[in-house]
Amino acid sequence: MSTLITGTAGFIGFHLARALLEDGQEVVGIDNFNDYYTVRLKRERHALLERYPGYRGVEMDLCDLPRLQALVAETRPEAVCNLAAQAGVRYSLDHPFVYSRSNLEGFLNILEVCRHATPRPRLVYASSSSVYGGNTKLPFSEDDRVDTPISLYAATKKANELMAHAYSHLYDMQTIGLRFFTVYGPWGRPDMAMWLFTDAMLAGRPIPVFNHGRMRRDFTYIDDIVAGLRGALTADGLDRYEVFNLGNHRSEDLMEMIGILGRTLGIEPTMTMLPMQAGDVPATYADTERARRKLGFEPTTPIQVGIPRFVEWYRQYHRC
Repeated sequence: MSTLITGTAGFIGFHLARALLEDGQEVVGIDNFNDYYTVRLKRERHALLERYPGYRGVEMDLCDLPRLQALVAETRPEAVCNLAAQAGVRYSLDHPFVYSRSNLEGFLNILEVCRHATPRPRLVYASSSSVYGGNTKLPFSEDDRVDTPISLYAATKKANELMAHAYSHLYDMQTIGLRFFTVYGPWGRPDMAMWLFTDAMLAGRPIPVFNHGRMRRDFTYIDDIVAGLRGALTADGLDRYEVFNLGNHRSEDLMEMIGILGRTLGIEPTMTMLPMQAGDVPATYADTERARRKLGFEPTTPIQVGIPRFVEWYRQYHRC
């Protein structure tokens, strides 16, 4: 199977590409190596992928439609997995136009090239748990209304789902959206809590804890996310348009996560309690029954296992 993956220098895209390559599949990877966080980390991930004979990496922006069209026409992928996006809820508060370009224009280009491709590939794309906005009913279900995003980032992800629905309806395209829940693990993102908290503890700095610690998150280990992605790429019997939650189906107390992280590091954490930040939500919790039934998705990694794995990688990577 040949798969075109966008965002292969990113956290999730790297792990998916590596898993497919390990199975002997062919992967064409696209990334623009933007500087939202350290480009060095992205280059290092990408260098690992380039060791595989089945990998072809292309440095490209999704907004460059002519190059994207030419690449898809040349490579004729059986599936396209769009994991490239401008990430980050808080960053979107001050950088709105970056999100409109990457997450809206870039995604529209992906839809267009898939629409015109021969053969027409299945499109799997990253949505986000942030589309649930201020919903208070837990766990979050794909059947819940998601009409009230509370950040621009969330609004762009909801827009992606609507755009995909329109293309599925108009052009008989198969589009599969995946709402990721707080993904963590080795080779993760430096702007995410697991990395930020680890860095702060090792440096002896206090951890900023929002909403005075009254937060719950459905922390999902990267290997489980990759398993869900692979199911979305290959599962039979899916409808033309689908959306799935990919989470751990556990809503963990943030203070418990900090405690496990501190014990794993052998450090007693110090904390600075802060109010809730704009665009944030107090709790996330994924109902994963639909993904279990249709994708065979069964997350297997509790934070008691996943956090030590992340810390082991972090110490090796930073030699600390």
